[in-house]
Amino acid sequence: MAGETKRHSYVIGSAEVPVRPLQPALYLVATPIGNLGDITLRALETLAAADILACEDTRVSRVLLDRYGIRRRTTAYHEHNAAEAGPRLIEALDAGQSVALISDAGTPLVSDPGYRLVGEALERGLRVVPIPGPSAVLAALTASGLPSDAFMFAGFLPVKTGQKRTRLEELRAVPATLIFFESPRRLADTLVSMAETLGGARKAAIGRELTKAFEEMRLGSLQELADHYAAADTPKGEIVICVGPPDAENRTPADIDSLLLSLAAELPASKAAAEAAKMTGTSKQDLYRRLLELKANG
Repeated sequence: MAGETKRHSYVIGSAEVPVRPLQPALYLVATPIGNLGDITLRALETLAAADILACEDTRVSRVLLDRYGIRRRTTAYHEHNAAEAGPRLIEALDAGQSVALISDAGTPLVSDPGYRLVGEALERGLRVVPIPGPSAVLAALTASGLPSDAFMFAGFLPVKTGQKRTRLEELRAVPATLIFFESPRRLADTLVSMAETLGGARKAAIGRELTKAFEEMRLGSLQELADHYAAADTPKGEIVICVGPPDAENRTPADIDSLLLSLAAELPASKAAAEAAKMTGTSKQDLYRRLLELKANG
């Protein structure tokens, strides 16, 4: 009986907190991006009570679990084993078990393969429950001083310079703060590409090691930041780049064309034109005609 209590509990300080069994579902549990004190009580309850605990890296997750006295076996679910581990997790959900999914840090499904698992679960009519919490995207955005009324998370950019610049060109006219993840060793080169493609005067911020002991937010224009990191040693830790929206007064026809084509890649032409009209204040009819011209010209 003592073992059962230990399995379904977590520890804060010297207090052991028992938890109740979970309803069958796939639980998407956000975990700290650095400071382990950022975990939520609901997340601890879920991790302690789930029948199966699926982790991106079981060694990384063990640090968090040990901190809160959660003595649970874990199973790996990550990019390299998703094709084999995913069906086993779905089978467990079908059998009425509860599965908690966590990534190494932050909210699951952000730049990891969890979305495939969620998609299959939903197709089977299985319940999916988000357990919200820490997010590097929102932490960087709120500390950047950049507009937060509209923002777009664009994940990791392509590694190759040509492909990277093509992607940045697609995003250049998006009237929102852009947020990217980047590797420390690619940061300097990426900032050069951003300054040259998005415009060196665009306001930006670099978040590094957010919530950790050596947390840093560096603000400036893209050109200023590119110059700084070109002359500095390669930074350490996780990096988030925030780039402010383009100045509406300086938006060029080429910017609007880029925005139209970017929207049309995801939406029907009429809806793309309507969305672009909201973003730019331009006539929907004019934008629709322009989009048809662009498509006709290839």
